[in-house]
Amino acid sequence: MSITPELKAQLIKDYATKEGDTGSPDVQIAILTSRITTLTEHFKSHKKDNHSRRGLLKMVSQRRKLLDYVKAKDEERYKSLIQRLGIRR
Repeated sequence: MSITPELKAQLIKDYATKEGDTGSPDVQIAILTSRITTLTEHFKSHKKDNHSRRGLLKMVSQRRKLLDYVKAKDEERYKSLIQRLGIRR
């Protein structure tokens, strides 16, 4: 249910703001979005998996907090980020 190391490395490379950047909000939001998408697909066939559903809700909440932070710091960056990730709001 988690993402592969190759996919994670690709996301870090695509969303990093500078060389060696692995912890910026942009990268964290991209990784969380990928994990949320994977878990959402998992729930289509495992409807009663409530333990993983709790983890999904925690990830969604964490992503929302990070998005709010980015929006407060730089609204243009926020808009481009949700556009690139395909997150609707």
